[in-house]
Amino acid sequence: MDFNSIRQLADADMQAVNALIQRRLHSEVVLINQLSHYIISSGGKRLRPLLALLVARACGYQGEKHVDVAAIVEFIHTATLLHDDVVDESNMRRGKETANNVWGNQAAVLVGDFLYSRSFEMMVDVGSMRVMEILSTTTNTIAEGEVLQLLNCHDPDTSEERYMEVIHSKTAKLFEAACQLGAILAGLDQEKEQAMARFGMHLGTAFQLVDDVLDYTADAEEMGKNVGDDLAEGKPTLPLIIAMQRSPTEIAALLRKSIEEGGLEHIAVIMQAIADTQAIDYTLELAKGETEQAIASLQCLPNSEHRQALEALAWFATNRSH
Repeated sequence: MDFNSIRQLADADMQAVNALIQRRLHSEVVLINQLSHYIISSGGKRLRPLLALLVARACGYQGEKHVDVAAIVEFIHTATLLHDDVVDESNMRRGKETANNVWGNQAAVLVGDFLYSRSFEMMVDVGSMRVMEILSTTTNTIAEGEVLQLLNCHDPDTSEERYMEVIHSKTAKLFEAACQLGAILAGLDQEKEQAMARFGMHLGTAFQLVDDVLDYTADAEEMGKNVGDDLAEGKPTLPLIIAMQRSPTEIAALLRKSIEEGGLEHIAVIMQAIADTQAIDYTLELAKGETEQAIASLQCLPNSEHRQALEALAWFATNRSH
């Protein structure tokens, strides 16, 4: 099952999510409408809401609250993107100018806050304390992950363990919540609910590992951002951490200096070091292991088209080119 077939399976639900997003984005403040519509409609994969929809259906849910949950998850994700781009001083995302580059940092941060607060209004509408509990914990964990990443920035002593802690908190946690909420809405028992949470956590971890690989290997036009952006921002992601550990002393020292200072002055040498140390293969192998664990977590569900779509989506997260 390819990505288009997966989207087709969830098409009616996703259309309902998109309609709800458009309704709940509305504000009497014109700038909020302009900026939030700009980033929401900027061509993302909508992977997190898609997961919430597919898991709910794979768990046998027949109601409509999964549409609300999926929209909430997308709002939270979008708020984090707005804040991320300000912190990272990014000027490109998905091949377009970032919102902070168009409207300025203050507007981007404040509209991010609007999306967070709107998502909490929508959580109340769902009418489930359990949903509130999961999503409030998730937003808190994401914020902690953002701060951890900030602490790792320009720090060449960042370990693989610290790097993994960041991606579990910053990226995988929202995947975990999206999947766990699908199980909660369907009223599954604790064991199956936790299995869906694990599915999301492993898939989200694989997704971020591949993202960090693509920063050094993807076609810039296809990726919608510049190759080496993480390095330019002084972010020690796993390919760079492994290359530093495995390189000769002189090259390792250059990698350390590049992380400390940021910038792309030595990008050719760094790309060669990443290739020579098989850092990309190491990271992809780790992503593959996460994907396999994700798929193993689905085995507690009955076989169905929606479960098959989730398995295909897990492999897509690992094998994508952008």
